[in-house]
Amino acid sequence: MTAVNSRPAVLTAPAGLRPRVDDALPHRLRRSAEQTGHGHMMRTEDFPPWFADRARAHRFRVDRIPFADLDGWSFAPGTGDLVHRTGRFFSVEGLSVTLGEGLIRNWEQPIIRQPEVGILGILVKEFDGVLHFLLQAKMEPGNPNRLQLSPTVQATRSNYTGVHRGAGVRYLEHFAGAGRGRVLTDVLQSEHGSWFYRKSNRNMLVEAVGEVVPHEDFCWLTLGQIGELLRLDNVVNMDARTVIACLPMAVPESGALHTDAELRSWFTVERSRWNAVAERRPLAGIAGWERGAWSIHRPDGRYFRVVAVAVEASSREVPSWSQPLIEPTGKGVTAFLVRNIGGVPHLLVQAKPEAGFLDTVELAPTVQCDPANWLHLPAQHRPPFLDLVLAAPPERIRYAATHSEEGGRFLNAENRYLLVDVTADEVGAQPPPGFQWATAGQLGDLAGHGHYLNVQARTLLSCVNAGAVRLS
Repeated sequence: MTAVNSRPAVLTAPAGLRPRVDDALPHRLRRSAEQTGHGHMMRTEDFPPWFADRARAHRFRVDRIPFADLDGWSFAPGTGDLVHRTGRFFSVEGLSVTLGEGLIRNWEQPIIRQPEVGILGILVKEFDGVLHFLLQAKMEPGNPNRLQLSPTVQATRSNYTGVHRGAGVRYLEHFAGAGRGRVLTDVLQSEHGSWFYRKSNRNMLVEAVGEVVPHEDFCWLTLGQIGELLRLDNVVNMDARTVIACLPMAVPESGALHTDAELRSWFTVERSRWNAVAERRPLAGIAGWERGAWSIHRPDGRYFRVVAVAVEASSREVPSWSQPLIEPTGKGVTAFLVRNIGGVPHLLVQAKPEAGFLDTVELAPTVQCDPANWLHLPAQHRPPFLDLVLAAPPERIRYAATHSEEGGRFLNAENRYLLVDVTADEVGAQPPPGFQWATAGQLGDLAGHGHYLNVQARTLLSCVNAGAVRLS
């Protein structure tokens, strides 16, 4: 009788193959997130004077102007769309929206159409065994404080292909072309669905190959140092935050209220049930809006307006230009409710439709609105949980900071971002329709894929990933 060998066969990967997943990356990122106070280039306490020095080193100026003074922009005959003479960059058009449910089911609005995919890329490199992130002190005309920390590369296709005829984009070679670095993450994510029509950007993390000499407007920071800066108002810009949200972090969680498959199934049902129709319309004559010499606005003063600005920025690829911007009429409130379930912190997400989304709805924070647009209505018609967030006592607030939105297209667009603790009596395990409990780890996994989490949810997730707030 021939003996049977019960030992399993050892499988050897064929030559040329590599592991499908970089198991070391989440732990490298976590090590970087734990490195606070100082990094290879500077201590965190030395960042404010460095940042102030970069602001003094350049000339920045933004002035409101009438539409008639825009250089290269005009209202197109017939449609009234606000367009650039090159046909590139972006345009402001009209949109008609119909939803199958909700308090407001039909409306028209201006919206930015920019049918090109940009690059939001952060370059990383190890120093003393710790990953550091190369960020740029970058001026954007819509930022309330002008200068904020942006990704290494933050550029639309029109920018990096030279449509503006300006200087080249620094460090672009690490993200595009044959000589680029080692790609760690590369995810196509949405922009603000309320103001952009189906706009997406590549969110990239690339590890440098070889030496990288930082320009004087750039600095190396650990992920933990970025987390320290995320506790401050208007320092880390939206584009840097969304890239950080896409990082595959190592999140120690013993379980979740719902399995990953159940959470994805719930979201698929939510995405499928919304009967939403968004159709482009000529900007001229959209219902509920008026065009004046200085703005396109609603007579009731709510939501937002379209304005024009003239810009001077000596640090940019083009030192001066003019452009339209969307300006919200108030400051928003964006918050996740947090509840400990079975010893594991969970965040209450909502499946939120926005007019410009590619796939109708994305996962949003529990509350995402400008309260001034709703407080005149009876409580039952306000966004769910808004009053709970606004009335939260200080001891319930885990995180609070004001962050501005995309400064290249929006003027003074700020949100107060919060994480607020709630009890089981306030929000049960079965929340209202359209809401669901999910862990930070589950949201992190979804952020590794496109069009699951909206911009606002990704901002709060970036604060968790970088250690600006501790959930456990």
